Parts: sequence; structure tokens; C-alpha cells
Amino acid sequence: MNTILKEFKEFALKGNVVDMAVGIIIGAAFGSIVKSMVSDIIMPPIGLLVGKADFSDLFIILKNGMPAGPYTNADAASKAGAVAIRYGVFINQLVSFLLVAFSVFLLVKGINTLRKEEEEKPAPPETRECPYCLSTIPARALRCPQCTSELSRTAGRTP
Repeated sequence: MNTILKEFKEFALKGNVVDMAVGIIIGAAFGSIVKSMVSDIIMPPIGLLVGKADFSDLFIILKNGMPAGPYTNADAASKAGAVAIRYGVFINQLVSFLLVAFSVFLLVKGINTLRKEEEEKPAPPETRECPYCLSTIPARALRCPQCTSELSRTAGRTP
């Protein structure tokens, strides 16, 4: 029993598991922000243009329930036992998905830009040329291994 607890502790405290847990928590919080952005900021202007702020009540009746329609909303149709295609819910979910995907795209693009800037910094040269015999030597060398000349203490050295 003690071995299992020890193994579980090692597994749970590994960097990848902790990173994954943080990612899931941040992802859930990000999802709620995007959901609010869709329902509270983006859908109202779209609804104003289309004439409806919430698409979730858009539906097509395939078979009437008891009592027969017309139904005021999709929930009323569902309670009556009607068979309906609720395409408005699909539209809401599609807009939400597209916004989440676009937001993640912008986030990854920003991170990649930062990484690219970091990668573009040139690395200091690993070799240089001996000014006396012109052979290739390590950049930090103080004496040429070919001609044994003493080299400048600062030339080619990195701090």
C-alpha cells in the first residue's frame, strides 16, 4: 500500500502532470470568458442585424407533439413532445467554437512570435581564425594550438 502511494505521489508531482492540470484549469476559465464574449458581446449586435439576439430558439418542427404547434420556442416544442431540429443552438455553438479557435490561434501566433524573436538572436561563434597562422581555432582559445602564438585575451571571448 505504501509503495502505491509513493508511486502515485511521484506520478502526480511530475512536471507534465502539473502542467497539464494548470492547462486544463486555465482552459476552463478561458472557455467561460469566450462563452461570455459570444453571448454578451458578439451575439447581441448579430442579433440586432438579424432581428434576434439569441439563436437558440430557432427550430424546425418535423413532427408536432400534443398539443400541436405552433410553439413559441424550442423548449415549448420539446415539452409538447414535438420532434424538432434546433438549428439555432447549432449556430450559437458554431459561433462560439469559431471564436475559441480564433482566440487560440491568436494566442499561439503571439507565443510563436516571441519564440522566433528569441531564436533569431545570433549565437556567438564557436571558432575563429588565428591572426598569425590563419588556422581555425576555438573562439575562447588564448593560445593557438597550431603555431602556439599567444592570442589577445579579449578577441573572440564571450563574457
